[in-house]
Amino acid sequence: MIPYVQIPPLKLGPLELHAFGALSALGIYVGARLAARAARRYAPGDERPLVEAAPWLVVGGVIGGHLMHLLGYHREILARDGIVSLFMLHEGQSSMGGLLGAMITLIVFFRVKRWKILPQLDAFALGLAPGWGIARLGCFTAHDHPGVLTDFPLAVAFPGGARHDLGLYEAVLLGVLTLVLYALARKPRPQGMLMGVLAIGYAIPRFFLDFLRAGPGDPTITFVDGRIFGLTPAQYVAFLLVGIGTWLLWRARGREAAAVPASARAASA
Repeated sequence: MIPYVQIPPLKLGPLELHAFGALSALGIYVGARLAARAARRYAPGDERPLVEAAPWLVVGGVIGGHLMHLLGYHREILARDGIVSLFMLHEGQSSMGGLLGAMITLIVFFRVKRWKILPQLDAFALGLAPGWGIARLGCFTAHDHPGVLTDFPLAVAFPGGARHDLGLYEAVLLGVLTLVLYALARKPRPQGMLMGVLAIGYAIPRFFLDFLRAGPGDPTITFVDGRIFGLTPAQYVAFLLVGIGTWLLWRARGREAAAVPASARAASA
């Protein structure tokens, strides 16, 4: 069983630096640097589009994360505090909402610039997976995604009983996906394949992991993520990610088949 450890904030004069915030910022920085490196080293050979987009992606991600937190998970905050809660971006974030916000921002930014987005997606995936994994370690230090009571060996000893910690599980999942993506990137791959692998490889486990979250009926958890018709908002986003990932892999498979000479295809037949 993993101990329930709470890291005290570092006081910097009137400010407090929490482990969650520090790891989230580190994840954004590492993700942006690795995406730029991947664009330069693997494909398309030009890091400028992702470097220019990075600050806007952070803004879009923060806005999207906060909106999903309020409108999807904790509508009671909006009902209690009113429209002002929409502007209190520091008062709660959803990672899936952040991903949606960043995706929408990426699409809009590239359309405004009239740049092609598909050549950049795989480089983006090679930064997104490790960066997101580091940020999820921040969720683990905050223990803000408690699961149901369990005797699973990787359970965390929450006050009141051992529970799944979804922040820890997702950090492990994204770490594994990072290794898979970088192993695949060692050889040239059709455009969009790595992002397709990441979208499906994250969305399907995430859909099932969310069934382990503590539910609204848990009397020992005071701040429980809400549900919509029995599913978390992230589970609905997972369907979207599977659809996007399936399309990208289908497209990549078609490009891979087209790259094989006709004589080779005839010989293999």
